[in-house]
Amino acid sequence: MHELSVPSLFLVLAAMLVTAKLLGELAERFGQPAVLGELAGGVILGASVLGVVPTEGTGAEIIHVLAELGVVLLLFEIGLETDLKEMFRVGTASLSVAAVGVVLPFALGFAYWAFLPHSASEGSTDLVMAAVFVGATLTATSVGITARVLSDLGQMGSEEAKIIIGAAIIDDVLGLVILTVVSGMAAGASMEALGILRVLAVAVGFLVVAVLVGRFAAPRLFDQVVRMRVRYVLLVFAIAFALGLSAAASLVGSALIIGAFAAGVILSGTNQFDTIEREVRPVASIFTPIFFVSVGASVNLGLLNPAREGAAGILGVAAVLTLLAVVGKLAAGWAAPWVKFRRLVVGVGMVPRGEVGLIFADIGRRSGILDEAVFGAVLLMVMATTFVAPPGLKLLFQSSPGQTR
Repeated sequence: MHELSVPSLFLVLAAMLVTAKLLGELAERFGQPAVLGELAGGVILGASVLGVVPTEGTGAEIIHVLAELGVVLLLFEIGLETDLKEMFRVGTASLSVAAVGVVLPFALGFAYWAFLPHSASEGSTDLVMAAVFVGATLTATSVGITARVLSDLGQMGSEEAKIIIGAAIIDDVLGLVILTVVSGMAAGASMEALGILRVLAVAVGFLVVAVLVGRFAAPRLFDQVVRMRVRYVLLVFAIAFALGLSAAASLVGSALIIGAFAAGVILSGTNQFDTIEREVRPVASIFTPIFFVSVGASVNLGLLNPAREGAAGILGVAAVLTLLAVVGKLAAGWAAPWVKFRRLVVGVGMVPRGEVGLIFADIGRRSGILDEAVFGAVLLMVMATTFVAPPGLKLLFQSSPGQTR
């Protein structure tokens, strides 16, 4: 199915949204994040099972645009929830945990893909570039998933929760910078040190300048906007602001989501922040699941069939990537020896990759750097790490309440 009529496209979108919410509800009833259900819904609606979501033609392009909008709104929400003062107050412990939790998983993933033989790397046109993407998919922690689990457990006030949330926020910022670098590489940017430094400088520079200028100008702008009488004017201007800053980030050589994140951070400092956050959330709840479902729909389950030639190798790669992903984050719990806290709790809290890991993998797939087999293995890793953290944290908090190590 290469072309879709408007009614057919509407039915596809309706199926994606309803399936995402139903399976998200099912996941939450089993104590898991809704994103797992949305991914599973995508797999069911994808070409491997029902074939509802188009993979080629105009329909696929429209779905891709809507998924991109979902990613932008997701990062806009994360920016809105980021308190700059809190981020600066979390201290050296969170910074140390975040740094180790990014560098070590990246190094493990890169070394495994570039230097150890495995079936999934055979025939790769650019092994080093693929290794960079595989390493990048292991770096980011999902602050949204971790925060939700800690809140459900009633542990948001614990020392471990403060370190985890602070580190996860810093981790997200570092992840955004890494994403800009790998996005530039996927687009053909130089792999040389100067090229990477330039991309890093643009990403960090844009984020810093945008936040500094925006924090000064946005409150004055939105104080005027709120005086307008048309319905939902704050919502419209807030989303337009996020889209505009996303476009600006892309035009200067950064990533769309850098601009979206900056827009959220900027608007979190306005007098209208509460209203903006409340009104943006339902809009994001419509578009963000489209991204997760579209990612799940891209998985070719045939590659994971044990009876298929080479499937065992792919499953083996997924198992190794999951092991490296878990070990890299667990080690981060021991990154601040001068502070007393339950280190295993912090390590487990940093494990879930969630939406940011999916964004990395999806860019690699769309650019042709990661083939379907590797993408499927990475998706299994993301789902496994997202699945293991909630029960792990619950068990650790119940078995060692109040202890420090």
